[in-house]
Amino acid sequence: MDLFITPAYAQGAAGGGGGIVMQLLPFLMIFLIIYMLILRPQQRRMKEHKEMIANLRRGDMVVTSGGLVGKVTKVTDGDDEIQLELSRDTTVTAIRSTIAEVRSKTEPVKAKSASAKEDSKK
Repeated sequence: MDLFITPAYAQGAAGGGGGIVMQLLPFLMIFLIIYMLILRPQQRRMKEHKEMIANLRRGDMVVTSGGLVGKVTKVTDGDDEIQLELSRDTTVTAIRSTIAEVRSKTEPVKAKSASAKEDSKK
């Protein structure tokens, strides 16, 4: 019965201390590639979406994640809700985070210049 079993005492010995580093290197490279190709662009997209939602103004044409296209009629700073006008007599309340895209942006109100203020006082 012992004819087929041969003792191999020296085969399990590892050489050097760099074995663990070489074993972990492929996992580190895979994590780095996943971070650069998937996680980093997703974080950038989330940051841009938060900025877009924070900069919503009255008069902006937006598309919700449900596919509704409407014009922003009311934006409150402290609340997460906005009012959208879908048609002439139809308004809905939507959550800010459901805005998927801003189609047309309104121009900010331009401040009067100092000379225009002086002319209006005369």
